Amino acid sequence: MVAAYRKISDLPLVIPVFPLDGALLLPGGQLPLNIFEPRYLNMLDDAMSGERMIGMIQTRPSVGGRGGDQHRPALAPVGCAGRVTSFAETSDGRYLITLTGVCRFRAGEELPARTPYRQVRADFAPYEADLREDVAGTRTATEIDRLMSALRRYLDHRGLAIDWSDAEAAPSDALINSLAMALPFDPMEKQALLEAETIFERKATLTALLEIDAAGGDDDEPTSIQ
Repeated sequence: MVAAYRKISDLPLVIPVFPLDGALLLPGGQLPLNIFEPRYLNMLDDAMSGERMIGMIQTRPSVGGRGGDQHRPALAPVGCAGRVTSFAETSDGRYLITLTGVCRFRAGEELPARTPYRQVRADFAPYEADLREDVAGTRTATEIDRLMSALRRYLDHRGLAIDWSDAEAAPSDALINSLAMALPFDPMEKQALLEAETIFERKATLTALLEIDAAGGDDDEPTSIQ
């Protein structure tokens, strides 16, 4: 967790948001990003001169014509704010950054567009527990065995590979969050993992997604999960 944030009042009331379907940031997790669109380069310039805080959020599909448009799609109800903890600029003008997850938020009112990027009022209160480093999940042998068994079947089915020694040595909470962020779930599944209220619920959701996927679907080419 980013040490500067201990309570909700430490967090900004308004944050810029980066809508990116399929990208998941969780509290304490690290998300590398390659920024090249001019509006998001502008967003990074502004963030680096201020709070260094960006909200990662997905979009939601149109329902009854109320999903926004392709240029300004409706935002998912929940995102995760992260602080820029690594920043580099390439020779061709791109920004290579790492966001470290701080706290989830409910996306409130969107501010009128005074910038090329979008900004929302962020309600962090429902997720204040994200700021507490002492909130840790526990696991029984049966629960972790089920998760690891489901993971093995999922990886075999998908033709994916991970470093099993690192996975087995990792603390359970870190393992659950890193798998949720790294595995190629679809955007709706990523959103379900994000919105799981507790690490226990996220573990159950993750295990269910692994089991469902391993039971059917298309195989992918072998690759490696970083």
